[in-house]
Order: sequence, then C-alpha cells, then structure tokens
Amino acid sequence: MAWLQTLDRRWIFLAMLLAVALPQLLQVRVPEKPTPLVLNVFRKIEELPEGSRVLISFDYSPSSEGELAPMAAALVRHCCEKRHRMVLMTLWPDGKPLVERAISRIIEGEYAALGLQAGRDYVNLGYRPGKEVVIKTIATSLRAEFPTDDAGTPLDDLPLTAEVTNLQDLDLLISISAGFPGLKEWVQYASSPLKLPLAVGATAVQAPQAYPYIPRQLLGILAAVKGAAEYEVALGERYPNLAIPERQDAVRRMAPQLWAHLLIIALIVLGNVAALVSRPRGGVR
Repeated sequence: MAWLQTLDRRWIFLAMLLAVALPQLLQVRVPEKPTPLVLNVFRKIEELPEGSRVLISFDYSPSSEGELAPMAAALVRHCCEKRHRMVLMTLWPDGKPLVERAISRIIEGEYAALGLQAGRDYVNLGYRPGKEVVIKTIATSLRAEFPTDDAGTPLDDLPLTAEVTNLQDLDLLISISAGFPGLKEWVQYASSPLKLPLAVGATAVQAPQAYPYIPRQLLGILAAVKGAAEYEVALGERYPNLAIPERQDAVRRMAPQLWAHLLIIALIVLGNVAALVSRPRGGVR
C-alpha cells in the first residue's frame, strides 16, 4: 500500500473526472423511489382543484441553480399540468432572471399549447427589497409590497390577482430556498402564524433546518438534487409525457453524483488502510 502515499494527485483528479463524465456519456440512470416527504408535496399539488392559486418564491441565486433549478422546473411543470394559477416571485435580487427563465422556458415554451396567459394563468411579481419584511407585509397586504406585477400592470387589473388581498387568499405556498431569506422566514412569518400550507425545496446544506418544522409548519420538502429527482420520478409516473430525459434533469444528475460519492468513500477507506499499514509496529514511533 506504499504506492498510495506517493500517488500523484492528478490520478485522483482523473478518476473523479471519469466518475462524473462516464455516467453522463453512457446515460446511466439510477432508480429513484419518491420518499414520503417528497410525495407529500406532490400529492398536495395533485389534489388541489384545478385553478387553485399557488405561490412559488424563487429564493435562490444562480450559484445554487445546479441544485434548485431542476426542482423549480418540476414544480412549475406540475402546476401547468394541473392548470393551477401561479403567482411567481423572489426575495433575492439575483433571483429575478430565474423567475423569467422559468416562465419563458416552461410556461411559455414547453406548455405553449395550453395557451397560458400572463395575468390570468400566471403572474410574475418579480423582486422587492426587504427580505423577510416582504413576507410579513404580504401576509396582510399583497399590494403594500406589490402594487403592480413585474411589468408594471396594477394587480387589480389582472384576473389572477384581482381578488387576492394577502397570502391567506392563496391555496399553497412554495419556497425554493438556498438560504436567507428563504424557507425559515416563510415558516416564521407565513406558515406558522397564518396556518397556511407551505412546501419547500432546499439545498443539501439548508435542508436540515427544515426537518424540525415537519409536519406542523411544513407539509414536505424536496432536499437538493435527490429530492428533485424523486419528484421528477413521481411526475413521470403520473404524467408519461414528463418521463423523458429532457424533463428529468435531476434524475440524469444522480448517477454522476452517486459514482463521485462512491469514489470519495473508496479513497477515504484506502487512505486509512494505507496509514494503518505504514504505521510503525510497537510503541516506538
């Protein structure tokens, strides 16, 4: 095992490259089974009557897009399939382009055949500064923070929001969160005091913060790429048109993640074995 101690680190980099690249090139798929926390979110959206009002807050930046964009896309697709009316917003200044991208690529792109109309089927509220204060304000008055949509049209002139006074007029809240402000603030200032149904998607780092709130303040959580992949599988089982590689980005990413983790574990084990073997025998070092 002495060779491990003198192994050029570039071989390790090459091994990691192959572990990530080969599953992508070979289109390897890892079987995924949706867990109860993911299914709770899926079933809630599935069971809501058609035309329900769902708020989705894109509380993340492009730096977290690798983890959170697949779940954001899956949730928007599900709402489109169910013909729910979506109120889209963000608490992060650099989250605004992410909202616009979801609209252009999914609502106006993939689901163009449905003829979904801005103002009637979805509204883009955009971004307002204030962090958690925004949530506290719209809990009682949506127009105090968002008198117009992102295009400048008064909410009173939009069929979707004309009768929406505050968060209590919505059927479901969803926060796709990478930090502050995000899922914790939605729990503190919306779900908990108003007893509103809240689902969240979170990065792997932030997900542990959400578990203490389940099931009272949170009905479920999509945790990182794994949670997004599980949600995509649930969607594909219910809607066969979504069970295609182009609509299962998170599922596609799971195989490289699995093989990279296995490689890291193997290297840790080998490193410790090498250290034990090379340790001097007896008590003198």
